Amino acid sequence: MPKPNRKSQTARILSTELVYEGPVFGVRREKVVEPTGITTTREVITHPGSVVVLPVLPDGKIIMIRQYRHATKQFLWELVAGRIDHGEAPRAAAQRELIEETGYRARKFTIFLDVFPAPGFLEERMYILLAEGVTPGEANPEEDEKITSRAYSVEELKTMIRKGQLRDAKSVAGILFYINFILAKKK
Repeated sequence: MPKPNRKSQTARILSTELVYEGPVFGVRREKVVEPTGITTTREVITHPGSVVVLPVLPDGKIIMIRQYRHATKQFLWELVAGRIDHGEAPRAAAQRELIEETGYRARKFTIFLDVFPAPGFLEERMYILLAEGVTPGEANPEEDEKITSRAYSVEELKTMIRKGQLRDAKSVAGILFYINFILAKKK
């Protein structure tokens, strides 16, 4: 068994094979020597990164969207979200996604979480942003997006989370962080 490389914080890549490349994500297979010294094969889903937007209306309600998610075979309530285009900044992507999916515009976007949603196999980095100074407008969804939006109070969202009615992980994480660390600080 090889000795761990105490100096390295990343794996040494021995070989890389592109297994699949699609318009949304890709799959890469790599033979690596991990920082622990273990040689293994890892399959990684490639992804350019994404944004999640938590839009807060002047009355404190949070805008949620409902759309069909084929992987779950059901409609889910979730925060606005989408892929970051190549070279696009997270705030620009957040503004684009908010307009596309809800029509709302925001005066200010603040990144409050920077997370890896599934680091065991997915290289996606997800930025969760607070959208403030939100005003209504006309939505411009992509052709395959059939989205409805609705504003919920913080109490309604807490109840939905507690009862298991809000099951989208990025939304649960963003909402709970907002309630416990941003909203609580303002009170």
